[in-house]
Amino acid sequence: MYIENLCSAAKEAEVEIAQLSTKVKNTILLKSAKALLDNMDHILKINRLDVEKAKDAGVKSAFIDRLTLTEERIKGMAQGLEEIATLNDPVGEFVYGKTLPNGLIIQQKRVPLGVIAIIFESRPNVTADAFGLCLKSGNAVVLRGGKEAINTNIAIVNIFKEVLRECGVNEHAVQILEDTSHDTANKLMKAHKYVDVLIPRGSARLINAVIENSTIPCIQTGIGNCHIFVDESAKIKNAIDIIINAKTQRPGVCNAVETLLIHRNIADKILPQLGKELADRHVEIRGDETVRKYIPQAIEAVEDDWATEYEDYIVAIKTVDTLDEVIKHIGKYGTGHSESILTENYTNAQKFLNEVDAAAVYVNASTRFTDGGQFGFGAEIGISTQKLHARGPMGLKELTTVKYVIMGNGQIRE
Repeated sequence: MYIENLCSAAKEAEVEIAQLSTKVKNTILLKSAKALLDNMDHILKINRLDVEKAKDAGVKSAFIDRLTLTEERIKGMAQGLEEIATLNDPVGEFVYGKTLPNGLIIQQKRVPLGVIAIIFESRPNVTADAFGLCLKSGNAVVLRGGKEAINTNIAIVNIFKEVLRECGVNEHAVQILEDTSHDTANKLMKAHKYVDVLIPRGSARLINAVIENSTIPCIQTGIGNCHIFVDESAKIKNAIDIIINAKTQRPGVCNAVETLLIHRNIADKILPQLGKELADRHVEIRGDETVRKYIPQAIEAVEDDWATEYEDYIVAIKTVDTLDEVIKHIGKYGTGHSESILTENYTNAQKFLNEVDAAAVYVNASTRFTDGGQFGFGAEIGISTQKLHARGPMGLKELTTVKYVIMGNGQIRE
């Protein structure tokens, strides 16, 4: 009954949230941003306890980074809510209209999805992003975070609930599962009577488990085996700077690069310096024979390395002879997330953009930009790697659907 009670309360709240005016929603968002800042010391204190428990449990460093909140990250969460308040409200927007010969006026209108459940892992900022985007798009949200961040997530949700109460709005518009057991998660996946959409956000293991077990329509997000191809015409210094950013700025996130594909004709020019730069940042390199020739500390790559999302200070490097080989490799091992080509050849850039199948394709830029905030959405609910309904960073518009509104004056069908 725990899941049923939680989700049914969210369903009731969604009816109210869907009808809120833009002004009220923006007021809640701005008050919530201020409340995060006002309660920063409390959030950081609780987060430190979660981090210490995770360290004691032997959680890897990249995971700890995602779990850890700082003053700057909390300020970023608050700023994200403020930015969402400035965005156009998609709810109620008419996106299509025509008048039939019989006089019927047919229009298509944006409406909320309803109740959105999100199962995610270690990043507490997802709690704020999800609340803000779902509120502005008229949805209620049910959150199930990982056990490592549970106390931090509960603290943040309680702050949002208090703001909702102060604004006279149903606090059940944001719900969090305090029970992080697998059994409870499995029951949430079956709550199709109350939940309209389920979004898993995390590792491939988590996402695959949701896809295989959920009776709720799912939007797949987050699996990021991302590639950067360095073409023979690329500027070497620019290429190294981009690769270092894409791999080491935050290695535990889904838009970090995991595999580098280097044109064989420039292997001798780029690999020695790239190997040194990666080694200076404690990145383990797994490479083919040519890579190991120029980077002595590299270890031999095996088949699984090309398919692995490391989420860590590890990178796989392969030398290639042609752009067609690159496109074939990405097609086999990529996850449809973010792929980049570094090149000064216009024809090769266009071929890469047209033939690589991914939610985001780049020319001469880091894959780390695939992010709702970077794309101007204020925040994101996740990065969809599928093709139905939404693809890429999911902002406000992606959290709505449409319904037809038909106006008549007595028409009957003959």
